[in-house]
Amino acid sequence: MAAGAHSQAPYYYVPPPSRWPMVGSIALLCFGFGMSGWVNGAAYGPWMFTAFLAILIYMMVGWFSTVAKESESGLYNQRVDTAFRWSMGWFIFSEVMFFAAFFGALYYARTISMPWLGDFDHKSVLWPDFKSVWPNLGPAGVVETFQTIGPWPIPTINTALLLASGVTLTIAHHALKESRRGPLVFWLFVTILLGAVFLGCQAYEYIHAYRDLNLKLTSGVFGSTFFMLTGFHGFHVTVGAIMLAVVLFRILKGHFTSENHFAFEAAAWYWHFVDVVWLGLYVVVYWL
Repeated sequence: MAAGAHSQAPYYYVPPPSRWPMVGSIALLCFGFGMSGWVNGAAYGPWMFTAFLAILIYMMVGWFSTVAKESESGLYNQRVDTAFRWSMGWFIFSEVMFFAAFFGALYYARTISMPWLGDFDHKSVLWPDFKSVWPNLGPAGVVETFQTIGPWPIPTINTALLLASGVTLTIAHHALKESRRGPLVFWLFVTILLGAVFLGCQAYEYIHAYRDLNLKLTSGVFGSTFFMLTGFHGFHVTVGAIMLAVVLFRILKGHFTSENHFAFEAAAWYWHFVDVVWLGLYVVVYWL
């Protein structure tokens, strides 16, 4: 995340060689081995995943600190700012494609494959007594019976929380552009707090799903798509809240001006993207 510097360099800044991309690659390697081992019951899985988290935190703190120092030293100019904006735009586009894949999987399973299996003469090929209904308990009922989660009350409350956070973040942005530091800090803190409450509500919903509804990641295609969509969204809310917290910390240190504050804008773009994804998820997963 780049921030706008208080002065602009007369040249395009090219950073020196950095170790952070390599550190990030090592973290992702630990993530791949850790997750694959964890889901397959290997003893090293949780340890590799823990190593991934530790290395990732180290990389993010170090890399973002370096970029912030470069920005506040006046090393960036308008061309660098434009490069950061394009980079953040393409990153968010990649996130759009990421969620589109999971929404597409849900659409295919629910709208295409399920009706197709219902019209297919499967009794002599697959299994008897199949019913083309959503959600489905799988072939011959191999999936344990479970209940789905409706839109009320937790998902609707979470929708209100995220919509409110988008409003408070916009208010904070206007305060920054008007150089009003007090309202900026207050409304940005409220935004982070709303995100934290959202995550708390989602954690409660997951506990309720596992304990009371028997809805798990193993609950057929419904369970897998439900937890992948809502879980990855919760992860993105966590990342967005961390980004906003870093921005708040920098604001308290006196960073950013009314004209140069792209770090704030980048975090805000990401947060609004997370809001939009949730609206789609709320309608498709909980209502339809």
